[in-house]
Amino acid sequence: MIKLENISLSFGGQTVFDNISWNIAPAQKIGLVGRNGSGKTTLLKVIADQQHIDSGTVHVPKSFKIAFMPQDVVLISEKTVLDEVLAACGRMGSVLDEFKEVEVSISQGQKDDAIMAQYAYLHQELHELEYESKSAEAKKILSGLGFTQEQFGMIVSKLSVGWKMRLVLAKLLLQKADFYLFDEPTNHLDLIAKDWFSQFLQDASFGFILVSHDKYFLDNVCEYICDISVGKLTQYTGNYSKYLVQKEANMAILEKKYEEQQKLLKKKMATIDKFRCKASKAKMAQSMLKSLEKVDRIELDRTQRVMGFSLPPVKQSGKIVLTAKNLSFGFPNKPIFDHASFQVKRGRKVAIVAPNGTGKTTLLNIIMGHYTPQNGEFTFGYNVKSALFEQDQNRSLNLQNTILEEVEDACPSEEARLRVRNLLGAFLFSGDDVNKRISVLSGGEKNRVAMVKVLLQNANFLILDEPTNHLDIESKNVLLDVLSKFDGTILFVSHDRSFLNNLATDIIELTPNGVFSYEGNYDDFLYYKESIHSEGTESREKRVGQGREKSKESKTQEYTQKKQLKRVESAIERLEKKVKDLMVTFESLEYGTQKYDEATAKLQKLQNELREKQSSWEALMIELE
Repeated sequence: MIKLENISLSFGGQTVFDNISWNIAPAQKIGLVGRNGSGKTTLLKVIADQQHIDSGTVHVPKSFKIAFMPQDVVLISEKTVLDEVLAACGRMGSVLDEFKEVEVSISQGQKDDAIMAQYAYLHQELHELEYESKSAEAKKILSGLGFTQEQFGMIVSKLSVGWKMRLVLAKLLLQKADFYLFDEPTNHLDLIAKDWFSQFLQDASFGFILVSHDKYFLDNVCEYICDISVGKLTQYTGNYSKYLVQKEANMAILEKKYEEQQKLLKKKMATIDKFRCKASKAKMAQSMLKSLEKVDRIELDRTQRVMGFSLPPVKQSGKIVLTAKNLSFGFPNKPIFDHASFQVKRGRKVAIVAPNGTGKTTLLNIIMGHYTPQNGEFTFGYNVKSALFEQDQNRSLNLQNTILEEVEDACPSEEARLRVRNLLGAFLFSGDDVNKRISVLSGGEKNRVAMVKVLLQNANFLILDEPTNHLDIESKNVLLDVLSKFDGTILFVSHDRSFLNNLATDIIELTPNGVFSYEGNYDDFLYYKESIHSEGTESREKRVGQGREKSKESKTQEYTQKKQLKRVESAIERLEKKVKDLMVTFESLEYGTQKYDEATAKLQKLQNELREKQSSWEALMIELE
């Protein structure tokens, strides 16, 4: 077991950890959440013995192996991808290096007894180190993270930063540590690799602490959530969605206690001030003041705002916003995609999905005119004005500009220039913040500056390449809310499954040989693909037609289903009212008491029933369609 006892740490007078204690069981699967700057990464470094603390102790059993994956790793290697991963297996790396050197010598004609004996010895060493099984396991992990067979033999130094980060993750997983510390491990994973990694962690016997801004991922892999706020740590049982419900109830109770304490403190302070005026009671006033200073003050997390903004109305475009016909693009000896044909209609939120390297960003750049397609063409519809949000903000922003200069340079009109200050304020840049240079901003801050530039264009067609990169969950939720209400059209790429599911009205799957278009969100699309796969060779035309041709028998069935739908809707209303009423009772319950635990259990039961009824409602609606 990992034990943190009375951990305290401050930076520049600001408290990061205030007397934190935490017992972590070896098999616990924990999500660590909190606002940006709350100390999540720092806490992982403390556990990994990479960060000093002002006071307190960290106990880790001597035989207990902890593996830590930081957000950014500089990986320099001239080995192949497969050899670099195998180097994580203790002596395997050095023995394999020596074995390959001997192989080269033999291939160059050195076949004397000494070198052949060395070759045989190293061959036996690799056998005893289980090279074949380790190699197979390494390939399985690499494949799951998106590496192709051809990439196994690539030199590491030639990989992009994103692929290097995947390689670091593969090395970590092959180490077979007892416990893992993951700091944003999904940042460079596409949806397919995320799904694989999610399943890997669900099936794993080891425990871990995971920092992530991906709500869907946290929901699927975590059994506990630890919230770090104003220097304190609070652990919740359940995944991220359950944590939100519990935290909301706790916050309501805490706010009530805070208000009561503030009233009491104010009352006591008034008494102290009154006594100070009387010489006979001055000593008593001083004693009361000292006692008041020792009171454990309740603190609320109000240190960081969540960005809030709304988009102004935009000019309406034609019904068809974009038409692409047989688009093709590639590099010499490396085609990327071919025969890409699709349409984007006004008001739709269309997501492009595909594994990394299939050309999603390339396609967006072709549409914006940054690249020229090798074949095919695309046309914008009537009255379409587009704006692009690029994935790489270091390329799209002038790092030498201040925030204000960068945004004002992007203003298309004097009217837009008048909105700059308000829009920057909505994105949490106020006062002297606007004079910061772009070069000193964090990834999330650069993201917000770039989004301000896009929104100032008053475009009715937004083209967004990974708009949620580096944003925390709260900021993602606000961005999702605004984009959902946007009355224009959006074409976007995202590897955040929750964001993708809640924004997309249509999916375009990009493949090397064309595209497949689907009306619905990402989960619907996956379910549809799985259904096609399971149905084998049955024609799509026949599947689409099923259930839509209504005979007399089907009309009777429809009537029955509508009656059932009304019953389910009534049940949902009743359950929602029960949940709402129960939430109110939390205000009078003390956290940690038996009544609080009973109310929490009852709330979870009601919410499970509500989800079941909602699923039934969705199923009935699909059948009726």
